Amino acid sequence: MKSKRYVFRDIEWWIVTFVFLIIVLTNIVVGINSYRNPMENFFGIFFMPIVIYIGFYVMHLIVIPKYLRDQNVLQLVLFSILTAILTGALSGACAAVSGNIAVQFFPFYFSTLALYSGYLVTAILLRKMFLPPVFKDFQLYNSVRLFMIFIFVSIFLVASQLFVDEVVLVIFLVIVPGIIFFILYNYFLLYRNKLEGNITTYRWFLWGIICIISIVFIILSIENNVPEIMLLGIGMILLLLFVIFPLSNLIFKKYETYIGKIDTLSSQVNQSSANLSFLRSQINPHFLFNALNTLYGAALMENAEKTSDGIQKLGDMMRFMLHENQMDKIPLTREIDYLRNYLDLQMLRFKNESNLEVEIKLSDEICEGSIAPMLLIPYVENAFKHGISTKSKSWIKINLRCLQGSVHLDVVNSIHPKKQTEDPRDESGIGLENVKSRLAHFYPQKHNLTIVANDTEHFVHLSVQL
Repeated sequence: MKSKRYVFRDIEWWIVTFVFLIIVLTNIVVGINSYRNPMENFFGIFFMPIVIYIGFYVMHLIVIPKYLRDQNVLQLVLFSILTAILTGALSGACAAVSGNIAVQFFPFYFSTLALYSGYLVTAILLRKMFLPPVFKDFQLYNSVRLFMIFIFVSIFLVASQLFVDEVVLVIFLVIVPGIIFFILYNYFLLYRNKLEGNITTYRWFLWGIICIISIVFIILSIENNVPEIMLLGIGMILLLLFVIFPLSNLIFKKYETYIGKIDTLSSQVNQSSANLSFLRSQINPHFLFNALNTLYGAALMENAEKTSDGIQKLGDMMRFMLHENQMDKIPLTREIDYLRNYLDLQMLRFKNESNLEVEIKLSDEICEGSIAPMLLIPYVENAFKHGISTKSKSWIKINLRCLQGSVHLDVVNSIHPKKQTEDPRDESGIGLENVKSRLAHFYPQKHNLTIVANDTEHFVHLSVQL
């Protein structure tokens, strides 16, 4: 499946938020547990990163998106300068309270502004270098952008030792890259080999990484003459085996299941599109309409008025099914016109049935408003399908009326014993279930459907608020 371009503005915001959160929490813990730093210094290292983070938020998620929408260069320059001045003044005030870092503040602050500007320029260059049409896929661009985010964040942390403790540097420059390395190692060398059944290769890579870690920590323990370092190595191996690898495997499985479902749905959609294209190629609407027009003209020449009228109504119904039936909403009058054509054709078919009594009342008033297509007709079709018998007395009664802002349909038909030769699939009611689903989708809490049946009669009442 082709990769997609990541939303890097959101990714950048989440990464920077996480970094500053760790910085602030670390400074709180270090400030509380340290007796060397006076309260003024603690105030500076606590509030200064918060002010700088707010300045980043305003610039990255308000000023720049506004420029991208409006393309107003003057506004971009003015808001950028204003944000930089306010952020510098407030963070400089925090540094001034902490007298021992006030002297170093302005070189740090201007280097931070230059670093942020450099990142924005780099992002623009990367878009020009790696996005289509230069590269058709986004995978390389996404990887390079993520790597550049890590590089710039690392440079910022190193340059921000005014308020960044060594613990934070260890977390982001050692622990986080280490975790990422082991996750990638697990995916490409362990998880994939195990998934493909290469158990021997999987075991070689697993025991290989365990041996390398053990050797490294044994050497460090001997060189520093600190046996406890070996315990740290054992803890790291246990962390990999029982935390990092299992959790990452779970994520990999969830991700591949998700991708598999997407691929399956894509295949089904493609197959359905192919089937539809095949059907359309087999039944050319223009050919059918031309054929109907030819039959209609022949019927007129032979003075067969009823035949020509039936052909014309069939043509109107086909146009409705091919065009308007694909829309979400159509004028209610068009739905009723289709219903009239359908009833006229059925009456042409069953006009000589002596056992059939049909009573039709369609509103002569102008029915205004729009309705989802094919909501009224299936219940009428169902009545003609199941309510007619050539051997016993049958009846169908249809009453359609329009009120202010609503339409109401009542259908009553006789019921007859099912024929043994009938296809069981005809009894599934899939079409009517589809209508119920569409009513629930398009008219939630705005429709009323009542179906009552006994041994001899089937009754349907449907009302829809338009």
